[in-house]
Amino acid sequence: MQAYLTFNGNCAEAFAFYAQALNGKITFTQTFGESPMAAQMPAALHGRVMHSSLEAMGLTLMGSDGMPDMPHEGFKGFSLSVQGKTVEDGQRLFDALSHGGQVSMPFAPTFWAKGFGMLVDKFGVPWMVNCEH
Repeated sequence: MQAYLTFNGNCAEAFAFYAQALNGKITFTQTFGESPMAAQMPAALHGRVMHSSLEAMGLTLMGSDGMPDMPHEGFKGFSLSVQGKTVEDGQRLFDALSHGGQVSMPFAPTFWAKGFGMLVDKFGVPWMVNCEH
């Protein structure tokens, strides 16, 4: 199962941020203007991301920019969860993802993990960072 996030026109910026924060790599990005359907799309949409894929930590995160007739209502009802290999790795992930965002639970030991924290990143995406080892 893979997550697919729809952004409000800032998918390229978000994926560049995630690639750096997660030590990942953007493997594919295509704008509406670069797509085979570019001629049917309004010129104002040509710079928006139609699809992007990012590989990090053995997983793939996908996303795009929303269409104008589908207003962005934010990210609700879920969190993306990442697992640190060590406590230090978990702390690094937490710090990188929370940069410019809002921490809802600081990264700290819990009864189930050596480190756990929750945040909403600067793009409005909720995250949980866990480190069981």
